[in-house]
Parts: sequence; structure tokens; C-alpha cells
Amino acid sequence: MMKLESLRTQFLTPDGAFTPMPFWFWNGNLEQEELLRQLRDFRDKGVEGFVLHPRIGIPDTLGYLSDEFMALVEAIVDEAASMNMRVILYDEGMYPSGSANGEIVRCKPEYASRGLIMLEQPMKNTPEWIIPLEEGDRIVSVQAISRTGPKLEGIEGSKTQIIEVADDSCGIVSFAPPDEGAWSYVAFIDRYSLGTIRGIHYGQDDGEPGAPRAADLLNPEAVQLFIELTHERYYERIGRHFGSSIIAMFTDEPDLLGRKHRKGMLPWTAGFLEEFMSSGNREEDLVLLWLESGDNTAEIRRCYRKAVRHRMERSFYKPLHDWCEAHSIALTGHPAASDDMGLLRYFHIPGQDIVWRWIAPEGDLGITGKHSTMGKCSADSARHRNKSRNLNECFGVCAKGNSWALTADDMKWYLDWLFVRGVNLISPHAFYYSIEGERLHERAPDVGPNNIWWPEYDRLSQYIKRMSWVMTESINQPEVCVLCRADHLSWELARPLYEGQIEFNYLEEELLQNEAVLENGMIAIANQRYRIVLLEDVEQFELDTREKLKEFVCQGGRILEHNRVTAPPVGCVEPGWEVHHSIEAVADRVEQILPHRAEFKPLSPGLRISHVVKEGIHLYVLVNEGETAIKGTLSMNGEGKPELWDAWSGTSIPVQAEARNGGMNIPLTIERRQCLVIALDPAAAVTLNPVISKQEAVAQDLNDGWEVDGVEGEVPLTSWTEWEGREHFSGTMTYTRELEWNRTASYADVILDLGEIHEMAKVFLNGRLIDVKLWSPYRFSLSDHLLTGKNVLKVEVTNTLANRYDRVSLPSGMLGPVTLTTCIEV
Repeated sequence: MMKLESLRTQFLTPDGAFTPMPFWFWNGNLEQEELLRQLRDFRDKGVEGFVLHPRIGIPDTLGYLSDEFMALVEAIVDEAASMNMRVILYDEGMYPSGSANGEIVRCKPEYASRGLIMLEQPMKNTPEWIIPLEEGDRIVSVQAISRTGPKLEGIEGSKTQIIEVADDSCGIVSFAPPDEGAWSYVAFIDRYSLGTIRGIHYGQDDGEPGAPRAADLLNPEAVQLFIELTHERYYERIGRHFGSSIIAMFTDEPDLLGRKHRKGMLPWTAGFLEEFMSSGNREEDLVLLWLESGDNTAEIRRCYRKAVRHRMERSFYKPLHDWCEAHSIALTGHPAASDDMGLLRYFHIPGQDIVWRWIAPEGDLGITGKHSTMGKCSADSARHRNKSRNLNECFGVCAKGNSWALTADDMKWYLDWLFVRGVNLISPHAFYYSIEGERLHERAPDVGPNNIWWPEYDRLSQYIKRMSWVMTESINQPEVCVLCRADHLSWELARPLYEGQIEFNYLEEELLQNEAVLENGMIAIANQRYRIVLLEDVEQFELDTREKLKEFVCQGGRILEHNRVTAPPVGCVEPGWEVHHSIEAVADRVEQILPHRAEFKPLSPGLRISHVVKEGIHLYVLVNEGETAIKGTLSMNGEGKPELWDAWSGTSIPVQAEARNGGMNIPLTIERRQCLVIALDPAAAVTLNPVISKQEAVAQDLNDGWEVDGVEGEVPLTSWTEWEGREHFSGTMTYTRELEWNRTASYADVILDLGEIHEMAKVFLNGRLIDVKLWSPYRFSLSDHLLTGKNVLKVEVTNTLANRYDRVSLPSGMLGPVTLTTCIEV
């Protein structure tokens, strides 16, 4: 009982370690006093940390990492430390990481990013070929290939031959074809990619002449220079805060070729041919990185990607990891792809980023496509590598249609989407130092101090802290894992699991090979235990993985393989290993095999459930990802004392429950955009609270009689954009009306429902603030504040800034219908 009380207290008043850590765009003419003012404003709104992010818009008179720049950094970090705030430093001048705002290439031009390009010349009437070389080019291989296919789109791989190139040839080669086929010369050239990054000054953006050159991140010497220029520079100036206020260094989606690089290139660097061949490929296989030649082409490309990934880990991520560890901070950030799970190996705080509305509430985008895997990509990497935190840089360019049209409604959906998947460090993108001029639309919108919800942001901060606490140092309880490659997570297998409320984790094949232990038909890794493995087409996995899976089955484990083309019929390949030709069949078998688990009935495809255990207390996180309320019964195993914790309202109440054999049933309604936590202490005496009596509802129509400040006469409940002169208005308007209410002795509650609102509503009754709502349903309990007889109701509505900043006319204001419902116990 004491443990439950202690955890409840921690939940309601979580530590500052669980704060949101927004990207703070330093994107203007930076002044110390203004920076300090903004920092203190963050702290007043419950934001106890930030990612210090240099951003485009800094005047070119203030150099990146210059003494003047570092003086500002020092002043801000000192002030943050004095307020017990946490700081994550950012390792680049804008992004992607690894180039020190172009300083690496300015210092060492030979460290510019490189790639492999294939040049081809048909041999017909070409007895010799002068390879067109550029300054800095390195010839990797020259080969003779025989084209095949109706449009000569492929090659006959068995005919490929290496053409020796003399050191003094200046790129001149010749070859006598052995037959009349369609032969070509191909040269593989290691060449500068001409890729860039986005810099911090105007004129340094994509495609602009001043865009900083990207560095060769596969070159350890270039990466070492990067560390010296950035990491060491920060440590030199503010090293006294490392390991205390400064908790991490953020590296951001490093790009091996750079942005706007030459087309047709693949990542490469000096000496990489040897690693390409040691991965299991031959020199003759280089051509298959571009052209097709039978079934082994996919395997050759997989081996190439693996070789690049391992080189990237050794040359870039591990040195950054080691430097951070040696300086008592964490490496955090994220790779470029949403499912790049393997590259998270060296992150102390693995991460991902929600961007460009690739996932969203509409159109099943939350569970469809490779981006839908990103939440569990970072969370499951952390789980399997014993890392307590994982991060998501969220909300970047996530508005629907217009840059400033992101709503608090959407933000709440994104937050819950992340939490129920196990993400526990939220890094909102972004808080802007300035929104002046071009900055207004640079990866907009500002999701903090320059947006309409900032006066209420302490509510968001506290919500983020509570849910981050729930998902930290807690162990989720799935018995199912989805086996994945380092660079591919199957969203197709995951989708029916989400819709069926079957919790699972993604498990990397390298971790299965090297870290997992097989125990009595279970896969044990870190704190997780799995007895069912789902996978797509076992042939895509390595031989060592297949052998480990066979051993798992022999010990009594279960494997469900989805394979559309494998010849064996549905059924057992061997006992315990089943092959099915449809995703639905795999999901159905999981349902049949799993023992009773936490289930919500009737089944709702929009409901997500995560069952975690924290210090022996069971926490069931329920998230409504749909657009309507979900009503039904949660059936749980075990007995004990159940409570309902609401992270948004900051309340905890006893749960109405009914006993069943071996467990309990809990009737619940989960509203749109709601996340609830059921806490169960199995060690406590069973406490079942009876279901309350039924109620009848008496509704009162409040659609008429509204007046708005500054508008003459009674106003209709229509969008402001339909009112003369307010087509592009953004701001707050106040609705007022009187209402009569007669007290009923048996009433249980009185609910004001404002209907459709765009988008923030603050309700006052008789001059008293009742509550603020930022998303639908816009319902307010008035029962403790209504007077018998006449009451004055006031509603302040604030609409989107998109109307002003994007010059659009999105629906705005209170559209209704508005009702007052008295719930009477019967």
C-alpha cells in the first residue's frame, strides 16, 4: 500500500528530470538579456530543460562557436544551472550533423563528403575508353559487363570481368569482348559528392551559394576534427557543467552524402572496397548496387548497407559515444531514417523524430508506413540495451496544410502516440527566439512561447512529465516480439497487433544473435521475455539468425512467419514454426496462442494498451488514438487495489470494478484524445468499488443569446472568418450570455458542452475560471459553481495563428451546438 501511495505521489508531482526539452532555436540577432528572459519564461511554464540549437537567422557577424557566440552560451548555461534546469547541447550549426557549419571542409578540403558513382560506356565502336575523371577522383574498380533483358536493363553477372588499370594510365582502359553481347565498360569512381548542410546564416540554406560543405563521416580523421572543433570547444568553455546541468550532446540525422548531393551516388570513402568485400561481396558485385542480376542482387545490397552501417558506427557514432562518456554526458539525437534501429546502438539516449506529418491522426497514418515504427524504434532499442530514456524530437513541420495550422489537439495526439509506445523524453520542435521576417516560416510553427497555448503551457509541461515518468524505469510486459533487421522494421506485422491491443516489441536480429539468451522456450534479453516471434520471410535474415531461431523452436518457442511466396503450405515447417501467407492469419494465430491478457471489449481499433510494471505496481496505459469516445470494459488479470490516474487533470480516483475469476473487470469510457492509467497494487487487499447508479440526462439548448465583445448585437455561432473584416483574424474573442438553472436535489453533475471550437476555450462562470480546453470534447463540469437562478457564462475563444501568418481562413470561434446537461441519479 505504501508503495502505491509513493508512486502515486511521484506521478502527480514528477521530478524535473522528466521535463520536456524543446529545441530552442537561436535564430536571430541574439541578445543576452532577451535570451535570459526567454529562459526564465520557459522555467515559469514548467519547462526545465532545452536543446540549445543554433539555427538559420543568426547574423553573419556572429560566427558559429566564435568567442561572442560562446559567451552567450556560457551566460545561458550558467543561468540554467542556477535554476536547476537541464541542457542538451547541439553538435552542429543547423543540420545535418558532422560538418561544424562547414568548418571541417574549410580547414581540410580533402575531408569533404564522398560517394561512389558508376560511369558506363558501351563498348561498341569503343576499343578503348578514357574515363572522364575530375579532380579528387579515385578509381575504385573498372569492369566489363554484359547487358541483358528486353531493354538491356540487367546484366549477366557471371560474365562480369575486372579490367586492370595501370597506375599511369590516366584512366585509359581497353577490353576485347569475348562474344557479340551488349558489352559495356563500367567505372566505379570515389568522387566528392558536393553535398552540403543547412547553415546558420542567411545565404547558407539548401541550394544557396554559401551552403556549408558536408564532411566525410566515414573518414575517422574528419570525424575527429569535427569533435575537436565542436565538442572540445563547448567543453573548453562550459565543461564545469558537464555531467550536472549539461546532460547530453545531440547529433542530428548525419547524412553521408550531404544534402543536394550529386544524383546517382552511394555512400563511400577511401579504402572502403575492402570492407565491401569482407561483408561477403566480391568486387564484381559493385555493379549490382545499381543494376539487377537475379535473386542474389538484394542480398548483395543488404551486405553493402550493413558494411556502410558498421563503418558509420565505428567512424562516427562510436567516437561521439566515447567522447560523451568520457566527459560524463550522454550521446543523444537520431539517425536519418525512421527505422534505423541498428544505428541507435551507440546512443546513450536513443532517439527518433516526428516530422512532416508522415504520421498523423488521419488516414491510419499512426499505424501505416515505415514512419509509424519510429516510436518503438527508439523505445525498444532502449529496452533491449538497458537504457532508461529514449527521445523523440516531435512536431517539426507537422501542421496540416498550412505551416502555422498545427493544433494543440494534434500535439496531444502525437504525445499520446509516443508515450504508449514507450517514448519517455519529449523534445518539442521548436521554441523560436524570433519569428521575425523569414524566420516565421522556417520549419514552422513555433510550438511554445510564440503560439496561442503558451499561457497554458504549464499544463502541457506537467502532462509530459507525468507520462514520461510512467514510461521510465518501468518494464512493459509483451510476450511477442517482431524480429527486424537493423534498417527495416515491419509495420505490416505491427498493424494488426496494435488494432488487436496485443503489445509487442521490435527485436533486432543482431541482438538476437549476440545478446539474447534462450531459456525454456523464451527469448530473454535485458528485462524482456518473449515466447512468440513474428517475422517477415526468414530468407531476409542472416544464417546465424536462422540457426538461433531453430534453437528457440526446439526449446518450445513459437515462430509465426509471414511469407507471401514461400512454397510450403500453411502450417508447420517444423513443430512450433508456422508459415502463413497473410498478415491476418499471423495475427489470428497470435490471438489463439496468447493466454489471457489485459483486453478491452468491445474491441476498438483505435485503442492502444501498454502494460508496464514499475516497482511491483502494474500500470495499464490506455490511449484513444481515434476520433470518437471508446466505451467498454477493461478485463485484467490479477487482483488488488485498482486506481485510475489521469495525467492531464492530475487526479487519481478509486476505480469501479467487478470481480471475475482470476481478475477483475473495469468499465471505462476513454474520451477522444484521452490517455488514462489504471494502477494496480497486487500486494494490496482486494478493493472493488461498486458501479454507480444509472443516470438520466436533461439537456438545455444554449445556442442563442450570445454576445461578443466588440460586435454589435447577438451573434450567430458561425466561424469568425464569415464575419466582415475578420477573414484573416487571429486572436481571442469573448462570448457572454446569461443562463437560468434550477437546482435538482438528486443531480450528479452539470456538463457544459461547447460543441465545435477552434481552437482554445477558457470558460468562466459568474466571474470564476472553470477550466481551459485545448481540444475536443470541449466539455466542462459546472456543478460546483452554478447558482440557482441567473448565472453569467463567459467563454474566451482563441483561434489558430495560421489565419494571420499563412493568410488563410481556417474555421475559428465557437460553432456549437452548445448545451447544458444536468445528470440526475435514478
